[in-house]
Amino acid sequence: MIIVLKHEATRAHADAILAAISREGLKPLYMPGTERVVLGALGDERVLAGLHLESHPMVDRVVPILSPYKLASRELYPSETVIDVGGRLVGAPNFSVMAGPCAVESEAQIMDTARRTKAAGATFLRGGAFKPRSSPYSFQGLGEAGLRLLRQAGDATGLAVVTEVMAPDEVALVAAYADVLQVGARNMQNFRLLREVGQAGRPVLLKRGMAASLDEFLMSAEYVLSEGNPAVILCERGIKTFETAYRNTLDLAAVPVLKSRTHLPVIVDPSHAAGYREYVIPLAKAALVCGADGIIVEVHPEPERALSDGRQSLYPAQFEELMKGLRRLAKAEGRVL
Repeated sequence: MIIVLKHEATRAHADAILAAISREGLKPLYMPGTERVVLGALGDERVLAGLHLESHPMVDRVVPILSPYKLASRELYPSETVIDVGGRLVGAPNFSVMAGPCAVESEAQIMDTARRTKAAGATFLRGGAFKPRSSPYSFQGLGEAGLRLLRQAGDATGLAVVTEVMAPDEVALVAAYADVLQVGARNMQNFRLLREVGQAGRPVLLKRGMAASLDEFLMSAEYVLSEGNPAVILCERGIKTFETAYRNTLDLAAVPVLKSRTHLPVIVDPSHAAGYREYVIPLAKAALVCGADGIIVEVHPEPERALSDGRQSLYPAQFEELMKGLRRLAKAEGRVL
């Protein structure tokens, strides 16, 4: 529930109410506003009702949170969340660009990609050190050696590092190297993993599951938020449908719907949606126009020799072309690129 205090309520009054909420085993929230203080209480609705906070002399009104995803909902946080990743802001009006190879393959490959995407305007370096693959015989990534190369490339170019973590027992290792922890589509409902990344002290990029509804997507974000981590970036990456002309169906309608339901920033992955590089640029542009807060795209210096997802990876020259187009659109849409 949301507890709106009266104008004359002091911090001592707020602390007393928060303590009463906490004593009942509920999660208290303190949200001071410009005009008055708002408190939150999360937990069992029967216990919440038993507090009778609406009768407190310093409480103006009590409003139930109707959404099942409390912390992700605009009911509790009506303003846009902007996430600061070492000075790189993710969230409106900023439009963030995360770029890099599907998988880290070598020092030369990741350094070349980092330098060229940085020169073109990217602010985040993406790359997989641990790769979830459909076949057990496909390239699975370099593991910790790949993480070291990502960190080296990020430090050399000033790019923040985004990489996927696949298992709860690998979270601490990945967090030691990465600036942003990515939870992939296959792990969107790996609830143990979501709790672990929620406790890791790093921003989390959460990808929508390939068959997940938007409510399920936001409930997964709630797992991370409920562990005390407010820095969650949602990523629409396409869903499975009957269409076979491309890898996944990019659900761009999800962007404005999510933006209406949650305060969290929303980005788009046109590479995994398209599956073919010739479709990535128009889909990335469409993501900006429909209100996304950024994109995450795959770029490789030699896609034809890539060990993973080469067909959907942009050549560096194509990425430069994409950035030029995005700058023109960003100016027209009032976004900061």
